[in-house]
Amino acid sequence: MLTEDLASAFARVALACTEREHPLHWSLMRVLRLYPMLPENGRIAALLDAHLAPAVLEAELRHFQANPLFERPYGWAWRLELQAEAVRMKARWSRALAPLAQRLAAGMDEFVSAPDPIRTGGHGNTAFACILALDYARASGDLPLELAIKKAARRWYGSDRDAPLADESSRDDFLSPSLVEAVLMQQLLDPVEFDRWLNGFLPSGIGPLAEPPHHNGLCLSRAWCFGALGLQGIAEKHLKAALPHVSEHRLAFAVLALSGAALKTP
Repeated sequence: MLTEDLASAFARVALACTEREHPLHWSLMRVLRLYPMLPENGRIAALLDAHLAPAVLEAELRHFQANPLFERPYGWAWRLELQAEAVRMKARWSRALAPLAQRLAAGMDEFVSAPDPIRTGGHGNTAFACILALDYARASGDLPLELAIKKAARRWYGSDRDAPLADESSRDDFLSPSLVEAVLMQQLLDPVEFDRWLNGFLPSGIGPLAEPPHHNGLCLSRAWCFGALGLQGIAEKHLKAALPHVSEHRLAFAVLALSGAALKTP
């Protein structure tokens, strides 16, 4: 659980970071939503006012229009998730974020028409991007995007069996391809259908993924996935291993892991 003390500590890490990336903006916005009385919240709001100002986001939108593949799909997904958070908390930043989010949502709609997904454990992973984009679609009422993601996920992953768990992970991975795929399918299928799919996808359970890896980012993202899948004991084991080493580079995954399951959103 994201306690008030942890939220405050994470906020200080993010505020001290010189890299102002949207996963950090999302982390700060979630902290602000969950704990509106934190002493750091004045600084959080001031930072978000500066970095999510209309002029800043208009310039970012122009950059995407000129460079339509820039940061696809990972950067797109985090920007959409940022808008999902702003919409849910009815934040003043959602109006300025909307044109950029709408442009990226249209790009995601086209992206998920690809015949095959990207199954790496890095920034290109399609399932992870779809999880965040799906959350945006539901928060913003973008039914066409939600349906496009659902159709694509069934096409890409619906017949998957016997996930290659032994092949995970390389030293570069910060995502588990198998676990993020399972989380996406859980969010799209009804419980009976998902249980049937999961029994075929992970017929012997999670096997080697039960032990926390040395890569801290991967450890945190696995914790988030395990929590979403209802495997709370394994999630806690991963969190215990990872939290002492959280840095700004994977802070968003710590916030995801500690708050996602309780909120029933990423």
